[in-house]
Amino acid sequence: MQIAYKAKDITEAHIVASLLISNGIHAHVGGHYLQGALGEIGVADTAVVHVNDDDYLQARIIVSEYDNSRQTTQQAAEKNSPLKTTLYILTGFLLITIALIALVDFR
Repeated sequence: MQIAYKAKDITEAHIVASLLISNGIHAHVGGHYLQGALGEIGVADTAVVHVNDDDYLQARIIVSEYDNSRQTTQQAAEKNSPLKTTLYILTGFLLITIALIALVDFR
């Protein structure tokens, strides 16, 4: 068996394993015991997804598609973040207020 994916935590490892299984690839999640030994807080780089040697290349293609779609989703979420928009509006309001106060003080 080969490691097809190194997940950020055990939950993500199971998501990727389920994705592989749904595509007909036998997948096994490793790192459960390491996760438990380190406590309930999600620990990075301990969870991995193993696949059979024969399925490795196909699994890597599927995992790459998963990574690309996840990155695209994160970028879209960051781009359209309501918090970011609110901060821009507040910053603009603050700058306009400062400019108006400066104008009033100079008269």
